[in-house]
Amino acid sequence: MIIDRSRWGRLRVTGSDRVRFLQGLTTVNVEALADGAHGWGAILSPKGRVLSVIDVARAGDAFVVACEPVLAEPTRTLLERYAVMDDVLFEPITGPAHQAWDDPASAWTAPIVEGAAPGARDDADPAVEILRIRAGFLRYGVDVDEDHFPFETPLARFLDYQKGCYVGQEPVFRVHAQGNAARALRGLLIESTAPIAAGTAIAPPGKGQVTSSIVDGGVTRALAYLHRTCWEPGRTVEIAGGAAAIRATIHELPW
Repeated sequence: MIIDRSRWGRLRVTGSDRVRFLQGLTTVNVEALADGAHGWGAILSPKGRVLSVIDVARAGDAFVVACEPVLAEPTRTLLERYAVMDDVLFEPITGPAHQAWDDPASAWTAPIVEGAAPGARDDADPAVEILRIRAGFLRYGVDVDEDHFPFETPLARFLDYQKGCYVGQEPVFRVHAQGNAARALRGLLIESTAPIAAGTAIAPPGKGQVTSSIVDGGVTRALAYLHRTCWEPGRTVEIAGGAAAIRATIHELPW
């Protein structure tokens, strides 16, 4: 499946301080990226909360930082705010771009490629949304925002605990060392043929809530934050609301 990324924010980062700057601002280990390689990560607040979800790709003597449309301006503002004394330049990239998703896992591994591709689908396409939810591919403001830590999301597997210091590192490392994350995003396979509204609670109260959902054939797939007491894959939980609770089976991400 080809996904259109033409509307995504893309910035070419150049300058003599480009590596040091991005290494100290993002969770991505940019020093370890080979030419042509890329990695997903985040820009965090000093308290470790997710301000932007980004893909960083190395392209020769430059890096390309990409993010979904809603994050384009906030991400550029963040980069410019921190680049006070650094020799870095940010050049917007426009024009067609795409990703090729072969399966849920490839949503996180497929590079963003410059240029048009025949048959590219928009994010609003239901088939894209089904694959996005199966991948746990985050949508900012829906599945993650500034109230979340990266280790609560699928970004957790991209965190490099061997890289040097970066903004927000201390709280992230502290929770990793203590092993006491309170919640995590999981997939839910729900015994229902209707989408579940975002914000719908997991019963009993305090166990979590749904962020995204879509009907996929005779079932509904969803993403939800679950408390650590009930987040193990294979377990069942109940979706609160309505005359009767709805059962759902927990899945690890990607599906």
